[in-house]
Amino acid sequence: MTKAFPSIARRLKSTGIKLLNMGTFLITRFIENWKRYFLGDTVDVRPSPSNDIRPSLAGPVLSLGGGGPDVDDAIQWMINQVRGGTNSTTRVNVVVIRTNGNHDYNRLIYAMRGVNFVETLVISNRQEANKAEIVEKVKNADVIFFAGGDQCEYIRNWKDTKLETAVKSVYLKGGGIGGTSAGAMIQSDCVYDACASSEKGIETRDALEDPYRDITFTYNFFNWSNLKGTIVDTHFDRRERMGRIMTFIARQIKDGVSSSVLGIAVSESTSVLVDKNGLVKVLGRGAAYFVLGNHIPEVCEPRTPLTFSNYKIWKIRSGDTFNLRNRPTSGYYLRSVKRGRIDSNPY
Repeated sequence: MTKAFPSIARRLKSTGIKLLNMGTFLITRFIENWKRYFLGDTVDVRPSPSNDIRPSLAGPVLSLGGGGPDVDDAIQWMINQVRGGTNSTTRVNVVVIRTNGNHDYNRLIYAMRGVNFVETLVISNRQEANKAEIVEKVKNADVIFFAGGDQCEYIRNWKDTKLETAVKSVYLKGGGIGGTSAGAMIQSDCVYDACASSEKGIETRDALEDPYRDITFTYNFFNWSNLKGTIVDTHFDRRERMGRIMTFIARQIKDGVSSSVLGIAVSESTSVLVDKNGLVKVLGRGAAYFVLGNHIPEVCEPRTPLTFSNYKIWKIRSGDTFNLRNRPTSGYYLRSVKRGRIDSNPY
């Protein structure tokens, strides 16, 4: 009887290790699945190369949301543009990307016309942003939508990763790229990244008083062709951010990034839609502002209030248009900043 004990012990130990490994596997799978939320038809998620019936896409197009309640019609517009029109029979695959949160967008987007499936991916670190399975899901999408959040987290976790390359591939094949709040801000040529400031970021008063304190930018993220020379800001009217986007523009010119910069400022519950030809349409409850700085600031120095004359501002209301490739030569008003103060109501 005593001679059997070691054999029994070995078998128990082996069984225990197997159970432990199985438990670890199940926990890992649970965590992975918890970060993915899927709704829709899986038939054409990954068609075989020999029978690839996925249609060509009609974009690329962009949808830039100003934060707050989403403009559902703007997301539907992006989907319709990509699939070739409201009467097209094409159905598209949508992937929502965020660093945290849940599947709030799944049911909203899946209920829209022309959607085959929608999946939310919570990608919260660089390891996940380089994971083959996640990258493949993004590459196979027709429309990408970035939820709101913290643009600094997005840049730190996604810039210079395979995820970034995959998102670019969707744009290049004629897909749609949308986002709201921080998810819209990361799409401009120059991104105010908020990495040196508090969670709320720099606001107008502090920016105008010192254009350099805690204000940092990120470049060469997505580089969409119709957003060259732009910087996007959101939550615009409600948080009175005209002064801060004026500061951001002045910084780009003063720092030698560009001789001319166009700010695209989007109010809450409002979206700026950009078609493949660079024609903008504004949808929603509020307005969008296109703010142009095209000369060297008179004063833009650390610890010194900003002075910059004659910004050109176009206020584009819901339903109206603006051409990014062929900017209008009229319809704007002028505002100046003198010693950190805007000379009159800029809205």
